[in-house]
Amino acid sequence: MSCVSDCVFSVLYVIGETLGIPDTVMGLTLLAAGTSIPDTVASVMVAREGKADMAMSNIVGSNVFDMLCLGLPWFIKTVFVDTVNPVEVNSTGLVFISATLLLSIVFLFVAVHINGWKLDWKLGIVSLFCYVVFATLAILYELGIIGNNPVRLCAD
Repeated sequence: MSCVSDCVFSVLYVIGETLGIPDTVMGLTLLAAGTSIPDTVASVMVAREGKADMAMSNIVGSNVFDMLCLGLPWFIKTVFVDTVNPVEVNSTGLVFISATLLLSIVFLFVAVHINGWKLDWKLGIVSLFCYVVFATLAILYELGIIGNNPVRLCAD
């Protein structure tokens, strides 16, 4: 990671700790949005050039890559760094969020198919609405407002 990335993560950590916001909620909102902005800009640029297939590939590929690459740092830590202890994930909603992200990829393909394989404002509105619903439910789940999940803050 670059120095800028380290500073951003540190600042977000301090803000989250100061406001009493769990790390998972900070990751679901601010960090996720920040890492997705370059993908969004690239998708918009190629879609405006009439290359919707590239835009879709970027969107789906980015989500799949983000989800599946979680295994790499876990693998490295458990095989090379600390072979005795498993990696503890500080997220009560990991299964919920992962399943929802997987379903969002399926939904995106179905929605694009129903829309005649065209990316237009209607599909954009539907996708934005689904994202807001997902983010809201994920945050409420992580905060323990819905579900039976107590809020866990990171241990120092």
